[in-house]
Amino acid sequence: MNKKKKVTVLIADDQTLFREGIKDVLTGEKWIEVVGEAADGLEAVAKAKKLKPDVVLMDIKLPKMDGINATRQIRQSCPEVNVLMLSSFEDEAHVLDAIQAGANGYLSKMLPAAELVNSIKTFTSEGLMIPQQLMGKLLHGLRKMGDGGMPSQATLTKTEIKVMDFLGKGLSNKELAKELNCSVKTIKNHLNSAFHKLGVSSRTEAVVKAIEKGLISSEGTVVPDDNDGE
Repeated sequence: MNKKKKVTVLIADDQTLFREGIKDVLTGEKWIEVVGEAADGLEAVAKAKKLKPDVVLMDIKLPKMDGINATRQIRQSCPEVNVLMLSSFEDEAHVLDAIQAGANGYLSKMLPAAELVNSIKTFTSEGLMIPQQLMGKLLHGLRKMGDGGMPSQATLTKTEIKVMDFLGKGLSNKELAKELNCSVKTIKNHLNSAFHKLGVSSRTEAVVKAIEKGLISSEGTVVPDDNDGE
């Protein structure tokens, strides 16, 4: 994301008072601009497509279309739009469903206002930290699912594993290229190959799957910016 411009945010929640409260908190930050609100999943998808915000704060329990399906549609049609789940549900199933749908992060509605602002700031600069308790639930859910059909012969190369490790530390494609002393195009090729082998379509899913398979460590892991085209 371009740090020089304001971070645009769309708030999707069916509770008017909660939306207004979050909007008041975010509007108080000079670097954030709330560009829209949505009261249901269908509206969230429509406004995300129209407004192209940097971040959608998405509740899971929404009328007309739940937040999981809304997230999936937004990420498929607008991959440049990042979705951060903001939910009261912190169980394994909901966290797993959200990440598999393409969510870039998962936050609790119980977060103090200051922590919410800091989380958005961290995400826009280097990737949102995954709370350890949620990472544990996510990995447990993935283990129960097994390998998810990943071919046994589809093992990552040493370079691809190194790329996944740096990706899990929040490095951009340009930073990866510098670390591995190669071009950005080469990094993209490594990423595409690793994504195919892991059976994933986003940087977030790739890091989670690599951790689940024991290829990289979860210590210090951040949610990568799936919008990183550089």
